[in-house]
Amino acid sequence: MKPIIKHIIIFCVALTSWLGFSQNEKGYRFEGNFVVFTFNKFDYEKFSEDNSAEKIKFEDLNINNVVVAGEFNNWSKYDWKMRKVNATTYELRKHINDFKDEFTWEFKFIINNQYWAEPSAYDSNIKLAASKGSNLNVYNLKMDTKAAIPDDKGNVRFRLRGYDDAKTIIVAGSFNRWDEQEFKMKKVENGWELKLNIRPGEYEYKFIVDGHWIEDPSNPSKVLNEFGQFNSLINVGKYVTFLLKGYSDANRVILAGSFNDWNEDDIDMEKTDNDYWKLRIPLPAGKHYYKFIVDGKWLLDPENPVKEYDGKGNINSVFMVK
Repeated sequence: MKPIIKHIIIFCVALTSWLGFSQNEKGYRFEGNFVVFTFNKFDYEKFSEDNSAEKIKFEDLNINNVVVAGEFNNWSKYDWKMRKVNATTYELRKHINDFKDEFTWEFKFIINNQYWAEPSAYDSNIKLAASKGSNLNVYNLKMDTKAAIPDDKGNVRFRLRGYDDAKTIIVAGSFNRWDEQEFKMKKVENGWELKLNIRPGEYEYKFIVDGHWIEDPSNPSKVLNEFGQFNSLINVGKYVTFLLKGYSDANRVILAGSFNDWNEDDIDMEKTDNDYWKLRIPLPAGKHYYKFIVDGKWLLDPENPVKEYDGKGNINSVFMVK
């Protein structure tokens, strides 16, 4: 019986390119098990009317609503309506399970249920549209919903000790929509192993030992599923670098934040030769609040414009890991 996926939202934004997956795909981003479609008017120069292939400049179009239309919803002009974020930006959040079994989909944004935003031929994730085997003179955006790929140098290693007599062991989880065949583990000394490149985020998983689903016995993190059983839980993060420019006369600079319970004596930054204080640490996916402490004085990150109030009269810098 296939375990159910608990819906976990992790709020984050793309920061840098990450091994195996592009973070620069136009029109969407991943936040854990969710796909967030993002439309910004300034990303598009032209649009075409629903009943015409003629491309028109985008700048004079008044936006009343924006809809995501693609192969995943039969190119509906009405179903997947986006939420307005500001005067030029719209977003729509969809769970990975809304995309059925395929991993690659074509899509576009349609404005006022009539005008199709035309991506540039130079965008990183485009595909020449086709109809009945013939190419059309327009491009669609392309989305890859696959969150994991096998890689001997992957960022996540799954290991199951024992089970020497097992014939086949599979690792399945929310990162591959619980596929029961895709990720076969390799027999190694004292157990089974598989390395995957997985996008940062929080995922549930289990091992399938000759058809029998089991938790990861070496992972204490788990969540209850709808069958009264447990799925193992993993939060895939990545290394991030904090930099503070200047303060060359400081004796000590400390990084403190929500990731270490704001400890004022825990994480020392290193002074470099090029007028920076630097620290590289692994952080799980999600939103993190932080400040620098320069010789005892708390300081916001002067190079980071993203800040939030904490509800207690303080302002903190914000770092998002996706």
